[in-house]
Amino acid sequence: MTGCRERLIEIWGRTISLGWPIAVQQTLNTLMRTVDIVVTGLFSPAAVAAVGLADLYAQIPLRIGLGLGTGAIALSSQDTGRGAELTRDRAITQALLIGFCCGIPFVLVGLLFGPTLVAALGAESEVVRLGGAYLTIVFVAAPMRIVGLVGARSLQGTGDTQTPMLVNGGANVLNILTTVGLGLGVWTLPELGIVGVGIATAISRTVEAIAITAAIASDRTDLSLASLARSRDLTITRQLVAVSVPNFAEGMSTSIANFPFNALLLLFGTEVNAAYHIGRRIYQQLTGPLYRSFSTAASIIVGQTLGEGDPEGARSAGQAILVLGVITLGCAGVALVVAAEPLVRIFTQDPTTIGYAVDFTRVFGVSMVCFGIFFPLAGTLRGAGDTRTPFYARFVGTFAFMLGFSYVASIPLGYGLPGIYVGIVLSYICWAAVVVVGFHWGGWAETAAAMMDERAHA
Repeated sequence: MTGCRERLIEIWGRTISLGWPIAVQQTLNTLMRTVDIVVTGLFSPAAVAAVGLADLYAQIPLRIGLGLGTGAIALSSQDTGRGAELTRDRAITQALLIGFCCGIPFVLVGLLFGPTLVAALGAESEVVRLGGAYLTIVFVAAPMRIVGLVGARSLQGTGDTQTPMLVNGGANVLNILTTVGLGLGVWTLPELGIVGVGIATAISRTVEAIAITAAIASDRTDLSLASLARSRDLTITRQLVAVSVPNFAEGMSTSIANFPFNALLLLFGTEVNAAYHIGRRIYQQLTGPLYRSFSTAASIIVGQTLGEGDPEGARSAGQAILVLGVITLGCAGVALVVAAEPLVRIFTQDPTTIGYAVDFTRVFGVSMVCFGIFFPLAGTLRGAGDTRTPFYARFVGTFAFMLGFSYVASIPLGYGLPGIYVGIVLSYICWAAVVVVGFHWGGWAETAAAMMDERAHA
């Protein structure tokens, strides 16, 4: 019993040590998006809705970056654990190159079809005008956005969570200052409104990509960039794609469902749609740093432990991080429910929007225990290279409940917004249930062993 307690405390200590820089990084990252909403909220509910709808499309390059980043962190952590530095450097170099190339088409799409994409969601003309301008600028920065994400996760896989924190945190502070300056015309800067918010995002993402690449190439970090000739390893390419694609599909299952889901919300009015984005922003700002740090720390610890040849130790680590996640996020959920109204008033003074946003915030608060289960276990599975199980969890939960149940309950059955609230909660319950099954009965440790063996003999 004493040994189990000591092991639990050891894993919690390691999780906190790895996780606090990630939490700081994510706090600033979500704060950046929060400032975007606060600044646009000073313009009008239409401006808030415009940023929210444009961000649905902006999530596509984000998902690509996170998907490739998941592949990079899985291979990076496993190879760090087994001391295969050359293979690790080849993997992260490939991930960076693939990521940059994947971002190029978004530049063209943004320049040609920005307003058209927002109009396709059924938004009113003012939302289309504002959202189209914002989306165009954000898409132009897509290649840099992806490179920044992949580079940060490559470093995290080695156990270095502080360098990504410094780079990403600095870029986000720059974004916040530029958003306020260009959005509101502070100091000697021009008042560009929502266009200024988009320009601030593009500038910060470019700075981030350059800085993270320079850090990897420097002597400051354990990673190095492999030459193009030495990075050509089809085994690594295949494994990167195999791990990344399900994770990309996992994120996109939520992002794609958000298109019809937002269209469903718009049936109840622009204020309801704005309220949803405010409630979503609140929970992501206050709890996102926690659940994302648990997920990433689990991937690092489990991946490195598997690389050391200790599958039982990896399982114990996943369980320990799960307990910490449930306790921490359960308490955070209670805080969201209790403090919903004063938190919402930070974002808007529109009475109608406030009422709906309080309800959405409390719905997310109730769901936090499910986040405490899903993200640590999903991070454990991803560290082993199993990205299919988290994909199944989010796909089923998002389409069957957040979208399907919400639509049926709110429109055909006539329950209105309460039907949507229940659908959101059920979707997160589904997320948690599926990864619990995958963690306890899935063959994720064997998957990691097979991947490492294949790379070792390539």
